[in-house]
This record gives sequence, C-alpha cells and structure tokens, in this order.
Amino acid sequence: MENRLSLYNTLTRAVEPFVPREDGKVSMYTCGPTVYHFAHIGNLRTYIMEDVLEKFLRFLGYQVTRVMNITDVGHLTSDADTGEDKMLKGAKREKKTVLEIADFYANAFFSDCRKLAIKRPDIVEPATHCIDDFIRVIGALLENGFAYEAGGNVYFDTGKLENYYVLSNQKEEELAVGVRDSVEEDTNKRNKTDFVLWFTKSKFDDQELKWDSPWGLGYPGWHIECSCISMKHLGEYLDLHCGGVDNIFPHHNNEIAQSEAYLGHPWCKYWFHVRHLNDDSGKMSKSKGEFLTVSLLEKNGYDPLAYRMFCLQSHYRKPLRFSFEVLDNAAQAYSKLKKGFAALAEGEADEAAMAPYRESFIQALANDLNTSMALTVLFDVLKAPELSAGSKRKLAEEFDTVLSLGLLEEEKAAEVDAELAAWAEEQIAKRAAAKKAKDFAQADAIREELAARGIQIKDTREGTVWSVG
Repeated sequence: MENRLSLYNTLTRAVEPFVPREDGKVSMYTCGPTVYHFAHIGNLRTYIMEDVLEKFLRFLGYQVTRVMNITDVGHLTSDADTGEDKMLKGAKREKKTVLEIADFYANAFFSDCRKLAIKRPDIVEPATHCIDDFIRVIGALLENGFAYEAGGNVYFDTGKLENYYVLSNQKEEELAVGVRDSVEEDTNKRNKTDFVLWFTKSKFDDQELKWDSPWGLGYPGWHIECSCISMKHLGEYLDLHCGGVDNIFPHHNNEIAQSEAYLGHPWCKYWFHVRHLNDDSGKMSKSKGEFLTVSLLEKNGYDPLAYRMFCLQSHYRKPLRFSFEVLDNAAQAYSKLKKGFAALAEGEADEAAMAPYRESFIQALANDLNTSMALTVLFDVLKAPELSAGSKRKLAEEFDTVLSLGLLEEEKAAEVDAELAAWAEEQIAKRAAAKKAKDFAQADAIREELAARGIQIKDTREGTVWSVG
C-alpha cells in the first residue's frame, strides 16, 4: 500500500518513511506498566501518543497487531540491577501479596486508559505468564556464548557486541544507568554494562515470586520480558517498538542486545519514543511522593479527555510542562470543541469540499505525528464557511477516530438515556397491569428488574414515578 507516514526513528536518529516489512500489516510492541502503583499522568502521556499512532496507522488502512506486556515481576527500583523489586515494594507498602498488588493496579491502569480513550492493545501479556519462554531464551543465550553465570545469577555479556550503544549512542565513559540512577558496581559482572537475565535466591531471599530454573530458584530480570513477549506474539521481526524516552537506556538498548544475540539478525526497524511530562520540579515521577493521577484530575473537576487534549496540543518529541493553568486552557479549548461539534446538525456531506481538509489532517499526522497541527485542522473544519454542517460533522467524526476526544459521547449518552426512559415506562406499564390482575409476583419481579438497571420507582396517588440512582 502507499506509504503516507514518516516518523522519527530513534535507531537512525532521523525522520524517515515508515515502511513495514509486510505490505499493509504492522507489528507494534509497546512497553506496558509495572503494576505496583497507580500510573501518573506523565506515564499516561506516552500511552496517549502511542494510542494516536496506532489509530492513525489503522486510519491509513494498515492492519495493526499491537502487543503490550504487564510487568508483574522482576523490575527493580534501580536500573543497575540493585534495590527491591518494585512489585515486592508495593506489596510491603500495602500489606498485600504481589499478585494482589498486580491485579489491583493492572485494573486501575486499564480503568485510566478507558477514561483517556486509550484503546486496549490486541494482546496484553503479564510477565508471570511467560516464565518458560524466558528460561528457553536465556538458555539459548548461554549456549551461544552471549550470557554467563556468576554469583548465582545469569548475566548478558555486552562485551560480545560490536556496538552495544546502537540505540542510545552513548560512550562508555559517559555511562549513566537510565535516567533514574548512577552506575553501581556489581562485582559479578564482566563488563559494567552487563545486565541480569535471571536472579536467584542467592541475591533476593525475600522475593515472593520464584520459579525453578536450570540456574536455581529465582525470577527473571526486567529486560528479558519485553523481548520474549514480543517474539512470542509477533515473531522474529518487529516493525515498531514504542515507549517513553526513559526506556531508551538501558531497557530498550538491552532488548536489542539480547533479541539480536538470540535471533542472529536485526530485530526491530523503528523505535518511537515520547518525551517526558515535566512539572516545576522536573520530570514527573512516583519516587517524589504524591503524584498526579487521572483520579486526582477528576477530583479537581477535570474531564480526563481534557488532559488528552492537553497532550495532543504538543508534539510527542518535545518535553511538555504541566501546570493547572495550562490544563485550564486545554480544558477551555476542549469545551469549545465539544460545543462546536454539538451544534452541528445532521445533513448531506460534500466529498469534494471535504477532501482538502481530510488531506491536511492526514499530512499533519503523517509528518511525524504532528497532533497539534491535526487539532488545528479540526478547528479549521468547524469554522470553515464553505463546508455544510453535514460535511463538518462527518469530517470531525472521521478525525475523532484517531484523536479520540469523545465528540460523540454526549450524543451516545443521550441516546442511551432516551432508550432507558422508554424501556422504564414500558416496564412500569407492565407492572401496573400485573398489579391490576393481582399478579403481585410478576409486579415484584418487574420492580427488581428495574432496580437492576438502576431505576428506583415510587407509587404515589398520581401514579408511579421513577428516577435513576
């Protein structure tokens, strides 16, 4: 199919045409959450932009298969393979089991995604479901000489690679582990950039989740899970890998190292990374104590989709500074957008008149996912004097399949409310007839059915009245 999209590829450090390996199909992997706490809105900026990218690919006609992991074991508080497992830390904090923590915060994450109109990936795989896959790949890396055992753990040997820093383009003397930690020495490592593939009880005796392996009772390192889950569901070649910029090093660097050492050929063509959301103190982080969540935004009176609008107003490769003042501006723009759409009446659409605006929308997003310009095109549509209301409405609906700002939500809710009201009146009439026929069992059954749908009824002298709630 005709290529329309160009993206900044972190691997080549250039904006280049996006050409998947198989015509018309895209394999897409996005790093998922470590489910030890609520996601903060900085995390969610990345998922919003990945969501827009996936939906735009589908808008262009690609068949997308998107896979995401859930990290429920193995992600330590330091990128230097030190500190507590984040899942164990969450379990201790809340006096629950690791699996209880994982289940609760995974559900909370997907609840936030629904509020932000983020589509659930086609395949979601928790790390704890893939232990046999990790063991198989680690075993192969040991056999081909890219891994070694030391101090009870299994390490990947980065010294066997010609260019370990292929993604991050760092120099070893400048090495800092991720953006979260300085390097800490692990005397078991042959090279300071080596990373753990499998931990054993010799390192973490208090780890709750452990599995038998050829190297002892233990659990996988964080980096191995994404490689294995991607290969399990998307095969040996991956078109597009996404994540936040803090994943570039060491996580994504390590994914490339172990995947290509295992496969024996290049693995992923395109790497898409979203910059941080910052506040006055710098990058938003859970480690700073209290942090902003979708629920806190809601408590402060903000529609979560106003936050989505806030994110779309900035380019994904630019740091975005958060303040409530700026969010207020986005909320006002979002309210204006929804009111403008709601004022549009149904009507005939003129395809010839619509075509230039549709093309402008596609060009904006095809130019390295310029969501700010795409929003400008949407507002231009609503203001365009040469477009009929029907044409404006159709274009806005089309654009919203990508932007997902809920333009049709209130109308859909109104349709549901009207349908519910008609059904309630019908059931109340049936109940009145049942009472008149002294069929009180049927009347009670109807009352219970109404209550099950949230409708409370009250019999008065003037007749039966009902309310929702």
